[in-house]
Amino acid sequence: MDRPQLADFLRARRAALQPEDVGLPRGSRRRTAGLRREEVAALCGMSADYYGRLEQGRGPQPSEPMLGAIARGLHLTLAERDHLFRLAGHHAPDRAARADHVAPAVLRIVDRLHDTPAMVVTETGETLVQTPAAMALLGDQTRFTGLDRSTVFRWFTDPSSRDVYPPEDHDERAATFVAELRAAYARGGAGSRAHRVVEALLARSDEFATLWAQHRVDDKHARTKRMQHPDLGTLTVDCQTLLDTDTGQRLLVFTATPGTPDSDKLALLTVLAPRQSTPAP
Repeated sequence: MDRPQLADFLRARRAALQPEDVGLPRGSRRRTAGLRREEVAALCGMSADYYGRLEQGRGPQPSEPMLGAIARGLHLTLAERDHLFRLAGHHAPDRAARADHVAPAVLRIVDRLHDTPAMVVTETGETLVQTPAAMALLGDQTRFTGLDRSTVFRWFTDPSSRDVYPPEDHDERAATFVAELRAAYARGGAGSRAHRVVEALLARSDEFATLWAQHRVDDKHARTKRMQHPDLGTLTVDCQTLLDTDTGQRLLVFTATPGTPDSDKLALLTVLAPRQSTPAP
């Protein structure tokens, strides 16, 4: 781990980012060139003290998940992310096998959707980035590790993950998740993330095995969904999907028809704290 070079790199990338680049207001008293440390720390989902020590060259060696969070928070390009990993004493992630780097252009779109429920997910349903409104609607979906990062894996192994949908919609949602996973498996093949999720679920869930045997294929989310929220009740939302063809990642944006009760409920998400539970999107 090259602490001095890592510190210099982090400071340089922070100075290069402006508040407008990440959806933050500039304010009238800003004197810092670029973002403040605490702003970057918040974007990375870590404490300001932890991030500050890294910039001062005296922090611990960051883990790979922590480096991934820093790469997203600083809107690094793929080459910059690889450089970050090497400075921190890790091998650069295999670009062919790792799909968790979000392109800066996609992150800029997410930053401008601050008050709208939106999230970036991989083709196996691993949530990489959420807006605050999405966290208020769905909970923090980025905190999971291992196979639990996958929406479809949690759906069949953790009953509480289904609470976001009305019970009468569960059968259809389960079938859709399996169909999307099959499409991802066909694209990735043996050794892919989708393959690992499939093998684990076949060993753990009879329900999944039954649905898997039906060979239903679908590679996109349904546009209209009904969701449940503990404070807002049931909402009917439209889910627009933007596909990044380079990575296979999806940007999901949840909206509702203006002037409807569902639209009013979505607007209330901006004043609600993030949900403590973490159901599937």
